[in-house]
Formats: sequence, structure tokens, C-alpha cells
Amino acid sequence: MDINNGKILEINRFPSPNPNVELKVITYLSNGLKVKGMLAEPIHEGNLDGFLYLRGGIKNVGKVRPARIAQFASEGFIVFAPYYRGNQGGEGNEDFAGEDKEDAYAAYQLLKSLQRVRDIHIFGFSRGGVMALWTGIQFPEAASIVTWGGVSDMTLTYKERKDLRRMMKRVIGGTPDKYPERYKERTALYELDKIEASTLIIHGVKDQNVSVEHAHRLEKRLRSLDKSVECWYFEEFTHYFPPAVNRKVVHDLSKWMKSQSKR
Repeated sequence: MDINNGKILEINRFPSPNPNVELKVITYLSNGLKVKGMLAEPIHEGNLDGFLYLRGGIKNVGKVRPARIAQFASEGFIVFAPYYRGNQGGEGNEDFAGEDKEDAYAAYQLLKSLQRVRDIHIFGFSRGGVMALWTGIQFPEAASIVTWGGVSDMTLTYKERKDLRRMMKRVIGGTPDKYPERYKERTALYELDKIEASTLIIHGVKDQNVSVEHAHRLEKRLRSLDKSVECWYFEEFTHYFPPAVNRKVVHDLSKWMKSQSKR
């Protein structure tokens, strides 16, 4: 791992939707590339836990939303959300849980370098779920991992999402039938023995974007390894929860994360 990973090169203020949260766009280093992300800090003084927010989608689909980042910061976290390489002025090319995993690792290092940050929690939504698992494997000292509507198996994603197949063939270099090892090396399920943090799985049972089977496979594997895992399954919801439920789940998962803090 490059010793300069997570080094901050540039900071620019960004208009915040919340008067109690300060937003900044950060340019940082990830394996020599200049990558961008958003930092959200509650304005009040004092040290807080860090929150690594790993978004879903690819390119302009599922990009980081300032209001979402500010929402988590208002729960009492210092939040950093990488845009991933090649997005919004960053160098390189995003490749769907391939080399761009390094952008999540470098973002963890960035949070770790901030003076006010205590423990660090890892959160992944949708495609960010697999990024969160890999980051938890890379940094076993993380306080907790939350995956919400998260991908856990890349081969399953290829099979389920006909609309993503073309993109996946392009960035991964073929189909899972032809190159099963390329999909396996992007799938964190096979390396979960290295995770030490408690994991919370949140999933809507009616999810059509990332089927609940991803959550079941992750839960089964973690339990087989005797890892600490908690699951919140929502029978009536899809990939997106209604606003009021969403707010409650954000509050509840923030509370759960804080219960996992080491200090």
C-alpha cells in the first residue's frame, strides 16, 4: 500500500444543506491518482467517530449526495465519502470493485489522519456493500461495518442485472462463465475470515436492484465463520425505503454503530 494513500492535496468548501454541518470537497491520493470525495463535519467542537460512506452505482448513477452525507454527519459522525476514481474531476477509471477498492482504502487512511476522528465505522450502500466488506478485510481494526442493500457476490450481480452485464463485461473483462476467477477476486465472501468488526446487514426483501439473496449469502458466511453479525430485514421494502423509514433506519444504525465503538 502506497504510504501517501489518503494524503489530502486540496480542500474546497461546498454549500451545506444543514447549518450545523460543514461540507468540503477533498482531493486526495489513492495509489498515485488524484481522487475526490466529500467530507462532512458537525460544526460543534470535540472528537467524534469517523464514518466512511461508500456509495453505490457507477459513474453518474448513485453518485454521492451532499444531503445524505450531511444526514449521517448530523447523527454525530465525521463522514467521508469517496467519489471513486474518474468521477467529478478525479483521475483514473472506476472499475466496479476492482482497482477502485483502493480509493476506499485510501479514504479510510484519510479519515484516520484527521485529528478529531476516533474510531472509524464503514458503511456501504448497494455496490458500496462489497466495497465496505473489502475495506473491513483490509482494516480489521474498524469499529463496525454496515451494508445496506449491499452487493456481496459479483457473479450473482451479473446474473441478476441484465442491464449491468455490458458494463461488467467491459470493466471486468468478460463473463463469469468464461472468467469465474475475475468475479471471484472481486467478491469479498471468500475472505471474510479476515473481518474482525461486527457487521450489520440491512436489506429490503423486495429489492429488485440487489436481491436479498446477497444479504442471505453474506449472513450465512459470517455465521459459519462465527463472526459477529446482526440483520435487519424489511419484508415490505425494495432497494429504496420511504423517507420517514429511511430517517429512522439512519438513526437506528448510527446508534448501533456507536454501540460498537471501542472508546
